[in-house]
Amino acid sequence: MAALLEVTDLHAGYGPTNVLSGIAFNVEEGGITALLGANGAGKTTTLRAVCGMIRRRGSVTFAGERIDGRATEDIVRLGLAHVPDGRGTFVQLTTEENLRIGALTRRDRKAVAADMDRMYGYFPRLRERGSQQAGTLSGGEQQMLAIARALMLRPKLLVLDEPSFGLAPLVVQDIFRIMRTVNREEKVSILLVEQNARLALELADQALLLETGKVVLGGPAAQIRDDETVRRAYLGY
Repeated sequence: MAALLEVTDLHAGYGPTNVLSGIAFNVEEGGITALLGANGAGKTTTLRAVCGMIRRRGSVTFAGERIDGRATEDIVRLGLAHVPDGRGTFVQLTTEENLRIGALTRRDRKAVAADMDRMYGYFPRLRERGSQQAGTLSGGEQQMLAIARALMLRPKLLVLDEPSFGLAPLVVQDIFRIMRTVNREEKVSILLVEQNARLALELADQALLLETGKVVLGGPAAQIRDDETVRRAYLGY
């Protein structure tokens, strides 16, 4: 299977502080890759570097194009959608207005309307809250909205940062079920940072373990999941 995202010798950081020290990994077309590791390992920094949000150097190729020198908004237009930690919803706007913002770069109105219905099919609660101000939604509903808004872009790659954080287990199960459906039925590739290693390894087909800005282990998610020594040493279960 061809790589949709190829990252080679990626260094990144904030100000004078370097966080990533030459990491490399791929996300295959139609695949799901999970980034795992302790707090401070560099997982969120990796996502921000790929999306062009922070200082970085190295090679990042997306859908056959080098993007390491491009602005974030240009990367989004190529089909990379980022759902940050903290969800990033526009709290003063309604649920429906948030979804429409996700499709701002699109001109196909009929297709946008069809995708709105599709998002409401995935997340029925969002339809019920369509005219409600996003800031008044529950945490789970805001996370659903953030993911749905990203999918309105019709992305090739969905980048998710801690989608389960602070949510009830049943809500988390629902969100992961929908992500699996989106991946399988719509062929959207996923790059996932997730604190719940067990859940992430069940969803992903490939996984990377980061420690202090370096990849210490990578391979099939099932192999990492079944390695008791790795689980105990790096994943805490």
